[in-house]
Amino acid sequence: MSHNKVIMLADCQSFYASVEKAERPEYRDLPVVVAGDPERRSGIILAACPIAKSFGVTTAERIGDSLAKCPNLIIIKPRMQLYIDTSMMITNIYQSYTDLVEPYSIDEQFLDVTGSLHLYGSPDELAHHIQTRIQAELGVYTRFGIAENKILAKTACDNYAKKNNSGIYTLSKDNLQDTLWTLPVSKMFMVGSRMTRHFQSMGLETIGQLAATPLDKLKLMMRRKFGKNSDINAELYWNIANGIDKSPVTPGTHQVAPKAVGHMMTLPRDYGKLEEIKVVLLELTELVCQRCRGKGYMGHVVSVGLMGADYDRPTGFSRQMKMDDPTNVTNQVYRAAVELMQRHWDGYPVRKVGVSLSQFSQDDEYQLSLFDPHREKTMALERATDALKRKYGDATILRAVSITDAGQAQHRSEKIGGHYK
Repeated sequence: MSHNKVIMLADCQSFYASVEKAERPEYRDLPVVVAGDPERRSGIILAACPIAKSFGVTTAERIGDSLAKCPNLIIIKPRMQLYIDTSMMITNIYQSYTDLVEPYSIDEQFLDVTGSLHLYGSPDELAHHIQTRIQAELGVYTRFGIAENKILAKTACDNYAKKNNSGIYTLSKDNLQDTLWTLPVSKMFMVGSRMTRHFQSMGLETIGQLAATPLDKLKLMMRRKFGKNSDINAELYWNIANGIDKSPVTPGTHQVAPKAVGHMMTLPRDYGKLEEIKVVLLELTELVCQRCRGKGYMGHVVSVGLMGADYDRPTGFSRQMKMDDPTNVTNQVYRAAVELMQRHWDGYPVRKVGVSLSQFSQDDEYQLSLFDPHREKTMALERATDALKRKYGDATILRAVSITDAGQAQHRSEKIGGHYK
């Protein structure tokens, strides 16, 4: 692989459960799962350690089902902030070997080590070196798929490294007929259960059969099945099956300016009064504006969505409006959000509320308004409260309405991505 690139996909085994076990050594030899809500047995398993998996426990199943298979299961509530911090520490370790690191998910990252291999010997030696270091420093076991491009590295990791004693596997492009092409089509990157059934109905059972189908013929077969716009997809699947992928490992892929910044919340009960809904609108607007200020964006368009409580007969709306000037000042965005709500809400009880800002410009260049002489003062005040929240947490300083019965900010500040921190 000397003249080719050397790309690795590093994947953390049972990530959340591994982090918890590293934090609590007394659980080292016990079956541990991280699950949505241990108090309610209906919670879902988010991660299971290898010992728990050996009892047949799987991710995404209900806690009750897992306990039936493994009665002495240790169930831990997720701590999302801890997992995010650990993931960042792992990224920092990877970055000490190469500056080309691209996070793919919280527990998977691509590394292009082509330029740094001469310092460490073979790709296997480097992978083993990084694996040992992460295990020693953070107690998390990582597996490495190695190949000349991202798709083959991911395939190598998912299908071979995870089943290997060393946790490291190199998938060479010269040897696909004995490796990748023998796998069932369901194991192919980007092919889910639905697409698997479609390929099988076309007579394509293995990745090799798909790879061996001439591209023009595959386009024709997919056109018959999905209509005329399927040529691009046909080419995509054909390239994946043949191990072709030109996309580079790009650091900062996930740091591009977002199209929109939004927050949505499912409420703990039906909200039927305008005043109650306005409290949640204000809290969500504050979160959205706080994030925009942190990133240096001002939004021109505000969107509000409300969803009714009755799932069988969904009520609600999703509407947007353009404000006179781009802003990230909470009160200005909130005024527009309330206006949207009053205009479009049908009066039925509400269970879900969302607010977002879009059409961004940088906040260091804006029009001074004759009609809002206090704008500079307001922005300075918001920057000060943002700094307090960053330092001491979102519940440090709350608006008075958030302490009312309708408020959710205090409860929400304890969570990340819907899970407790």
